[in-house]
Amino acid sequence: MSPDELVYLGVLAASIPVGFLFRYLSPPVKQGAGLLLGLSLTIATCQIHALHSLVTVIGTWIIIKSTWRSAPALCLGWTFLYLLFFRLVTWFGLPAPTPFANAIQLLLTLKMVSLANEVQSYHLEKKKEVSSFSKSPVIGGLSAEPSLYDILSYSYCYVGIMTGPFFRFQTYVDWLRQPSPLTLPAVAPCLQRLKLVPVYGALFLAVNSVFPLGYVRTDDFLNDNFFFRLFYMTAVFFVFRMRFYAAWCAAEAGCISAGLGCYPEGAMSKPGGGPTVSYSPDPNAPVAYDFKTIQNIDCYNTDFCVKVRHGMRYWNMTVQWWLHHYIYPNSPFKAYVLRAGWTMFISAYWHGLHPGYYLSFLTIPLCIAAESAMEGSVRARLGPWGQSAFDWVHWFLKMRAYDYMCMGFVLLKAGDTVHYWTSIYFIIHVLAVGCIVLGRLTRGGKRGEKRGEKEEGKVEEMESKDKLKEGIRAKQD
Repeated sequence: MSPDELVYLGVLAASIPVGFLFRYLSPPVKQGAGLLLGLSLTIATCQIHALHSLVTVIGTWIIIKSTWRSAPALCLGWTFLYLLFFRLVTWFGLPAPTPFANAIQLLLTLKMVSLANEVQSYHLEKKKEVSSFSKSPVIGGLSAEPSLYDILSYSYCYVGIMTGPFFRFQTYVDWLRQPSPLTLPAVAPCLQRLKLVPVYGALFLAVNSVFPLGYVRTDDFLNDNFFFRLFYMTAVFFVFRMRFYAAWCAAEAGCISAGLGCYPEGAMSKPGGGPTVSYSPDPNAPVAYDFKTIQNIDCYNTDFCVKVRHGMRYWNMTVQWWLHHYIYPNSPFKAYVLRAGWTMFISAYWHGLHPGYYLSFLTIPLCIAAESAMEGSVRARLGPWGQSAFDWVHWFLKMRAYDYMCMGFVLLKAGDTVHYWTSIYFIIHVLAVGCIVLGRLTRGGKRGEKRGEKEEGKVEEMESKDKLKEGIRAKQD
């Protein structure tokens, strides 16, 4: 492991016991201590580069105070333009930021854009309340506009400051105002989230030592058997998954120990977003809680969901929520595949300027179009057993597609990525284009893509209705 990885490991390990101590603090002390600890961690790991995050926060605060109506669009532009400057600082004769400064800046960008949207929603709902003389029905909305101190406290809260998960300002406020944090679940859910971390860590170290990424960049790699070269991407993606499974599960445990993101199960919380229904538990009945708000990874479904489009839902889940709510709806396109492509482009930009990010992320819409075409032209015509067999093949190809795209994500450089993809004859691109062509030839491609889009919309609508019904039933009970 590199020195930077050891620092990350130390931060993750220390955040868990520290979180239990924070449960004993009053809201004002918790807010101040979280800010002090997070700011100290930022300065210790970033040194002078901590100014980048401070400038971003101050700029966001000025925008929100100046024009809350346009704050979401302006803050998105401000934070993303500052990301560009942040990554090109060496062009201006400034020192390159540390990897820790980059991690903090990435998460801060998500927080500031989300904060601007929350403040806008607060003002809009406040105006509705005044005009209608009734309380706003919005779930999880702010009760007051945050001060500069509140924004700084949220921005530099030690919980997940370098590793995530992302959480909204309202989630942060709910954490500060928890009436009885010591009575909320703590040890059991924390251990539940940590139980497989040693396994993930051991697998990461073992497989990484056998299949080092650097070997792909050598000329000797091209002399290996084609099937070995093809298998190599599976090993690399396995190492990639184990690394993030371990890190994100540990990061979630740090949130759980502190009580962040703890809500009643009846609130139907979503990763990143928090509660989706209003829920007031019966004070005389036992209440079950969950930490879905800060869940960043679903390891099982990441590996075993069938579709490419579904695979994105279970990976970096809080960031996916952010993209789905703040980027996807504002896409300049209407078609699902094009909107997904726009969202993936923004995601690639958020991750960095390395060409490998764009080569990887922009392959996802091609794979989505391919699976939609095949679902419409092939799967729709099969019986139950045929559809089951189709789904197993679909799952296998989905995993290989993510193996393939992962290579661009980790190799970063366009030359290295193309070098590897060339060595396996761009197999996923060829298969995806072949599936699209087959779908067109059988006249199911366009209908299949439309059907895929409709299915996605129906699934989301049904999930929302089901959760709303369950929430209503929970309130009635």
